[in-house]
Amino acid sequence: MWDIFLQTLPFFMVIALGYGSGRTNFFSEAATAYLTKFVFYFALSAMLFRFSANLSLSEILDWQFVMAYLSATTVVYIIATRAAMRRMVPVTEAAVEAQCAVIGNVGFLGIPMLVLLLGEGAVGPVMMVLAVDLIVFGSLIVILITGSRDGRMSPKILWTVAVGLIKNPMIVSISLGLLVSANNVAIPLPINDFLLLLGAAATPGALFAIGASLASKSAERVGIAGWLSFCKLVLHPAAVAVAALFIFDVDPYAAGVMIAAAALPVAGNVYIIAQHYGVAPTRVSASILISTAASIVTVSLVIGWVTTF
Repeated sequence: MWDIFLQTLPFFMVIALGYGSGRTNFFSEAATAYLTKFVFYFALSAMLFRFSANLSLSEILDWQFVMAYLSATTVVYIIATRAAMRRMVPVTEAAVEAQCAVIGNVGFLGIPMLVLLLGEGAVGPVMMVLAVDLIVFGSLIVILITGSRDGRMSPKILWTVAVGLIKNPMIVSISLGLLVSANNVAIPLPINDFLLLLGAAATPGALFAIGASLASKSAERVGIAGWLSFCKLVLHPAAVAVAALFIFDVDPYAAGVMIAAAALPVAGNVYIIAQHYGVAPTRVSASILISTAASIVTVSLVIGWVTTF
């Protein structure tokens, strides 16, 4: 377990470096925004495209895997939603809290960390987790927030969701990569080297950006943020473990990757959504801050456990 902690520590050290740079204002919020944009649209997209171009859809599409992750995540989503509704909060806030409870930082933290720690075979399972998060729950929060405000479902809401998915560079890069793979298109060596070079910037850039973005977040509403962090770091991976290992017939290695992905801290894009719609952004920022700090220990414990499978 100590060895796993030492392996994960460099990732969190880069996050800490970004946090320190942000707190001292050596790295401004504007600089963080531009770095995040570079990673999101260029470096991470290059990494995902190269990974997916070397996979076939049949290699990564496992319906038992998808159902295990989707069902377990839905259970935790419902638990967080009911807990929020018991406090008599609006549907919009309940939706944001539920999103905090189940959506982890798979894109910026999970892909680079889990592929390095669990091996190249983790690429497919991580991509499936990312796809479910983006397509199902990324769409659900937009539908719940806009639908509750409008008082009804409308074609405009569905159009907003569809455009958001089409514009998401992670979905686009994975889809294009799988298309290249399906048509057996050989990537020229200079292009492959270009993607490798650009994609290599994703890991340090993403980790630094996570830390720098945390520097501007506050820890208000600590009680609720602590509960949501508990849901994300403990309940979510526990529910996924039960579904993957005891209910659905998921390959043990893939199950381990799924559980590790579920153990990741709250994703930064939840804050972007909360801020965009003006729904409890400080609550989300506190959840991201607390869950990321606690994940230094919890993620190491979970990865140490799943490597025994």
